[in-house]
Amino acid sequence: MTIDTAKLGWNFDNTYSRLPEKLYSTIDPNPVSSAKMIIFNHSLAESLGLNGEALQEEEGLAVLAGNEVPPEGASLAQAYAGHQFGGFTMLGDGRALLIGEQITPGGERFDIQLKGSGRTPYSRGGDGRAALGPMLREYIISEAMHGLGIPTTRSLAVVTTGERIMRERLLPGAIMTRVASSHLRVGTFQYAANWGSVEELRALADYAIERHYPEIGKVEERYLDFFKAVMKRQAALIAKWQLVGFIHGVMNTDNMTISGDTIDYGPCAFMDVYDPKTVFSSIDAQGRYAYENQPRIGGWNLARFAEALLPLLHQEQEKAVEIAQEALYEYSGLYKSHWLAGMRAKLGIFNEEKEDEALIDELLGLMKEHSADFTNTFRMLTLDNTMDALSGKPEFDAWHGKWQTRLERQQESKEAVHTLMKRSNPAVIPRNHRVEAALEAAVEFGNYGVMENLLKILKYPFAHTEEQEDYCAVPGDSAGDYRTYCGT
Repeated sequence: MTIDTAKLGWNFDNTYSRLPEKLYSTIDPNPVSSAKMIIFNHSLAESLGLNGEALQEEEGLAVLAGNEVPPEGASLAQAYAGHQFGGFTMLGDGRALLIGEQITPGGERFDIQLKGSGRTPYSRGGDGRAALGPMLREYIISEAMHGLGIPTTRSLAVVTTGERIMRERLLPGAIMTRVASSHLRVGTFQYAANWGSVEELRALADYAIERHYPEIGKVEERYLDFFKAVMKRQAALIAKWQLVGFIHGVMNTDNMTISGDTIDYGPCAFMDVYDPKTVFSSIDAQGRYAYENQPRIGGWNLARFAEALLPLLHQEQEKAVEIAQEALYEYSGLYKSHWLAGMRAKLGIFNEEKEDEALIDELLGLMKEHSADFTNTFRMLTLDNTMDALSGKPEFDAWHGKWQTRLERQQESKEAVHTLMKRSNPAVIPRNHRVEAALEAAVEFGNYGVMENLLKILKYPFAHTEEQEDYCAVPGDSAGDYRTYCGT
């Protein structure tokens, strides 16, 4: 089949393929038997300069199913490594294919990657395929994150393959088209540092700087500035996670992007009842990636990134380590600053006072003690409504009085406070029971209406409309047993 790239709207460049060949493998597509479009992201397609209608027809579907690669496209799997739950190993795109870098009408560049497209040299014994449920989960959660204003990869489409793949049982196969500002990871640099030369590592760093941090010039501290820039974005990102109760679930170094975007939504979930020790992932038995540990793990991952960059920081390793350690000390302060600013906004606080952190901690302590819902507590504070778990509690009433007194000490009006809180506290999140209901309807019964309705609600989480009321409800007590799986 001849692919008409102009008709489909593809405007590909392939800068990654011009990097040292050690960093990727060129592979042939793994065709599927019977591709069918399940869900398509029309607004994202439009922003990318793509023809959404044509992409759902025969030619477009052939590309999104991995059966055809456009003439100007690529066909490569990226190599990377990673610390998985603390253990270092070589990894790579074992079931993903980078088909090109789309240049948008506005001149932005985005990777277009097919996830679940088949085996690559990095598959490590896997079949390279993906099941429908996990691909739809990533579609739902990544779009919800986008709606929440959190930097993230996005999903253009999910197609079924006509195949049945074996996991815990036979499941329908699917391929998701992932859109990312890039797929460069901390693990990409770990791979280059461990299995490449210093010049190959330098080429990768220069590429990442040009693509994501072009403001960094050719100065003596170029690579130190690069590290600090990545650190700043990661500190801001993880603070945003904490502010909405998002738990990534698998914060391995290969799932930490250089761009500062959230990537890989395998075992992720959102917290209902506030408990800092919350873990959903079935493979995180020790709670390494629990909600309360995410900021610390972010720093740990950045330390691994700094180790990979040591040859570029200074020719003498001892001096390079000293430089890296000094830079890394800034992380905790950066994270804390972003988190405090976000928590102040959630409480309608515009200025800074030294006692604010104690006020915030007191509220969180009460929420934990009384098993209050994280999202709904801040939503009810925003709307000045009664809160089930905290209503009538003398200690909460005392806290509420302190909060009101704090608000009175700032110049902003009540209307301004309400506006700030409304745009800082989502009415809806992708509640785990809602996500599971959507996935069950889709996978087991072929009913995609439940998912489509959920996506409509999640698109504008700060709207606080009557239509969202039903989606604000918390699940029953059984939600405490909720578990997520990596979806491989």
